[in-house]
Amino acid sequence: MVLAEWGVGQLIWSMLWFSLFVIWIWLLIAVFADIFRSRDLGGGAKALWVIFVIVVPYLGVFVYLIARGHKMGDHSAGAAGAPGATTLT
Repeated sequence: MVLAEWGVGQLIWSMLWFSLFVIWIWLLIAVFADIFRSRDLGGGAKALWVIFVIVVPYLGVFVYLIARGHKMGDHSAGAAGAPGATTLT
């Protein structure tokens, strides 16, 4: 039985790596959504950000978060307050 060979430490280590992977995927989706949602970037700048994030993913995401991370909250708040946005009330 495969599970009987795993120790508690290996299970916790695997859960940690899986959680980090899910966080990484969520971060990629959030950055791509913010790139396409921002109205202050032109089409060329959006294309360059997307290429940068695809070619060098870790560096691209972290540079994007440093350079434009402060605007991500503004963009998501603006999208939430948009006329077509759905709210749970």
